[in-house]
Amino acid sequence: METRTNEYSRKGAMWELERNLDQPMDAEAGRLRNMYREKTYPTILLLRLAFQSLGVVFGDLGTSPLYVFYNIFPHGIEDTEQVIGALSLIIYSLTLIPLVKYVFIVLRANDNGQGGTFALYSLLCRHAKINIIPNQHRTDQDLTTYSRRTYEEKSLAAKIQRWLEGHQFRKNLILILVLFGTCMAVGDGILTPAISVLSATGGIQVEEGRMRNDVVVIISVLILIGLFSMQHYGTDKVSWLFAPIVFVWFILIGILGAVNICKYDHSVLKAFNPVYVYRYFKRGKTSWTSLGGIMLSITGTEALFADLSYFPVQAIQIAFTVVVFPCLLLQYTGQAAFIAANTNKVSHAFYISLPAPILWPAFAVATAAAIVASQATISATYSIIKQALALGCFPRVKIIHTSKKYLGQIYSPDINWILMVFCIAVTAGFKNQSQIANAYGTAVIMVMLVTTFLMIPIMLLVWRSHWTLVVAFTVLSLLVEIPYFSAVVRKIDQGGWVPLVFAAGFMIIMYVWHYGTLKRYEFEMHSKVSMAWILGLGPSLGLVRVPGIGLVYTELASGVPHIFSHFITNLPAIHSTLVFVCVKYLPVYTVPPDERFLVKRIGPKNFHMFRCVARYGYKDIHKKDDDFEKMLFDSLILFVRLESMMEEYSDSDEYSTLMMSLPNNPGISNGGVTTTGTNNVMEVMSCTSTHDSIVPVNSRSNDTGSSQVMPASGQMAFQSVGDEIAFLNACRDAGVVHILGNTVIRARRDSGFVKKIAINYMYAFLRKICRENSAIFNVPHESMLNVGQVFYV
Repeated sequence: METRTNEYSRKGAMWELERNLDQPMDAEAGRLRNMYREKTYPTILLLRLAFQSLGVVFGDLGTSPLYVFYNIFPHGIEDTEQVIGALSLIIYSLTLIPLVKYVFIVLRANDNGQGGTFALYSLLCRHAKINIIPNQHRTDQDLTTYSRRTYEEKSLAAKIQRWLEGHQFRKNLILILVLFGTCMAVGDGILTPAISVLSATGGIQVEEGRMRNDVVVIISVLILIGLFSMQHYGTDKVSWLFAPIVFVWFILIGILGAVNICKYDHSVLKAFNPVYVYRYFKRGKTSWTSLGGIMLSITGTEALFADLSYFPVQAIQIAFTVVVFPCLLLQYTGQAAFIAANTNKVSHAFYISLPAPILWPAFAVATAAAIVASQATISATYSIIKQALALGCFPRVKIIHTSKKYLGQIYSPDINWILMVFCIAVTAGFKNQSQIANAYGTAVIMVMLVTTFLMIPIMLLVWRSHWTLVVAFTVLSLLVEIPYFSAVVRKIDQGGWVPLVFAAGFMIIMYVWHYGTLKRYEFEMHSKVSMAWILGLGPSLGLVRVPGIGLVYTELASGVPHIFSHFITNLPAIHSTLVFVCVKYLPVYTVPPDERFLVKRIGPKNFHMFRCVARYGYKDIHKKDDDFEKMLFDSLILFVRLESMMEEYSDSDEYSTLMMSLPNNPGISNGGVTTTGTNNVMEVMSCTSTHDSIVPVNSRSNDTGSSQVMPASGQMAFQSVGDEIAFLNACRDAGVVHILGNTVIRARRDSGFVKKIAINYMYAFLRKICRENSAIFNVPHESMLNVGQVFYV
């Protein structure tokens, strides 16, 4: 009876400790969750943000009136009703796609304020286990930014979740869909600067009619070279000009449209009657083929979602409904009125309809607005590549943060010059708007279709919407997008092939990289070293333990990588403290610094081996090496302190009793506490503690008296937590060495032809030209040690 009372007393003490530790954790977690929820903004601030969003989000959509009608009627106009029918299609396309679908529905599917294709994919990965690389752990779900929902077993959402998780083919299909949409968005980043700048500079020919088209192309190319050459300065230094420029542009086109309606033909207002859409399609095949030009009126809509990270949803909704949407309707209606009265002046109708005194000022504003639209798309492309890189779907390229104030403003030199070369090639190669517009329309409609298909599982799993609402959304979206898709498919041979070629090239690169990364991870996962082998070597690991800390980088979030056995069998010494560091990205946009690190002890205390998992979101950046080392070391010290606190609450008699009943097993972990970051979060892995009876292999190292070699770890019995912390500080003062595994994978001889090409040539070439891990982690060369090994998969 007394024994049972003591047992309850001990359990009560542990419960009291857990309760005391949980209180500050809950308070901190609550504070962080409130921090990362969507903020509520005062009205004045929200209006200011709505004004600023004009310059970043809506430039592409706002410059569309420069080239829409010319691409609808490249061969002239038959009668006024044809213009009214095209205008009616423009009006209802703007209403259904940008306004209803994107502004009021798709923008709500943001990942804590982040938009784009990969944001949708990250939401799906959190609500269903469809991530291809299985490096996630249950503790990842405890992050404050890892928002997800649970479902009742018999609910529709639970059935959809099981269906998606049930077969590898479905996971691969979703990944391919996401990669395809991403590649098309990159193609959008190539084509937007080309068509926007070329259309804006084309206004010179209105005043200088004798100017050849080649001169306009040369001017456009020079502007594009200047635009891409200025990217390394970042948008932060000139972004304050963006909003006023685009605001002036929208006011200009809105006023001009209203004036043209009154001046030329107000009968075009009949286009607001949807019956003219039906009459337009009754005109025959020419009306159907002109849909490719009409679709250009909604280009830039995808930027509403891709650039969402800069502004809150409410700000974008206000800006679109109050300024963008009315001004675009006025401009398209006014331009239609001018064209109806001047059927032979469709080309450059915007500039021709301008009063002569404001032609050059309008040309300057149009060119500036086109540059702003191009800048926004280029910046969105950098963000897309950064997200793909973080999720293991793109080779490692250099990412530079151009603003200390806004982490979302980044620049990639490699991607920048690739975009510039392709953009100039498109501009100089086609030389006219029609073929570029066909290519542009193909890229835009593909991105919209991908967004529609990804929204279906989002609405079912994340929002748990009723299936009737999901069907209504899908049908209305496809009702508009499928006809546009069928129209651009007809023009593949007239320039529409360009984004498909770009997408195919980027798709092959991204999928091969992801496939190689997955195969390498799978091999390392299946060939990791057993802990029995490690513990059998003894506390010194069969080597001389020299002063210092060794950070062994690995892609494994659990277990000891195979390359470590290769390391210790080829070197005579190893550091007195070893930390296996796994840097992994999660399907969240950010991991708060307070929750970044997971720390765990490997083996008994006198082995001085730890595991640290550094978790990042797809928007996070790696700090410089010194900062990363400091944060890691602080987490390590915190872990030791918390582990000691746990041991203080345990009863020594209980442990003595347990030791008598347990075999002399060196594999029993001492303490076994996992800490997460500096957030004082603890997870008890084991409450068993034992002394270690392993005799150090290199005990003679104590007799040498050398100041360069630390005594064998097994002989260091720490009397208090302060002793171990002092030991770790001494190791850090002795130096930190970064040990990186350079794992090379090759296809086996019996592998298929496609696999050999993908692994031995394409993946190997991409690894050769991409950045090294040392550059990604900012590891100085004097503190780096590379260990190479070839694996056959």
